[in-house]
Amino acid sequence: MSVKVKICGITNLADALGAVEAGADLLGFIFCETSPRHVTVAAAAKIARQLPPHVVKVGVFVNAPGDLVMQAIGACGLNMLQFHGEEKPADCLKFGVMSIKAVRVRDAQSIEALHDYPTDAWLLDTFAERQAGGTGKTFNWDLALMAQRFGKPIFLAGGLDPANIIEAVRRVRPFAVDVSSGVETSPGKKDAAKVKEFIRAAKIA
Repeated sequence: MSVKVKICGITNLADALGAVEAGADLLGFIFCETSPRHVTVAAAAKIARQLPPHVVKVGVFVNAPGDLVMQAIGACGLNMLQFHGEEKPADCLKFGVMSIKAVRVRDAQSIEALHDYPTDAWLLDTFAERQAGGTGKTFNWDLALMAQRFGKPIFLAGGLDPANIIEAVRRVRPFAVDVSSGVETSPGKKDAAKVKEFIRAAKIA
């Protein structure tokens, strides 16, 4: 089975439909006001209503209040929640929706922290000071291989782009790959050609 592809940081309908047409399996909406790819619940809901039912809609949250998470689930029909902050394990499991805990990978100790989170999947991103994600930089994929042995589905993120995605998939063999800045012309605006090439390369890898 080919790797799943998540296009994250969707901010407009054209990018969402373009990604779906190119073969994206999941779309990510970032509900964090400090992100350059932030989208309001109302704007995400308007996009979500026009997506085909097979596309998994992922809400990305960073230390968000529970009422915001519930509002986004209801308005956008979210299928999955991604927690990208310092949330406690219980905070990721209380909403009745499939969940992913993102970990910013700096070293082997970062990977060991995954054991504390019994979420449905884990997302591995690159560590950066004062930045929750979207760094555009890769991390040591040997650490991703270590995480694979823990037995949970792995979403590989961090600096992926059309040039390195084949190597990443073949080396790590993750359940899914996650890209945002690697297929953009500017934060929140996707490059249709890069999106198509990224998805094509990931699927053939």
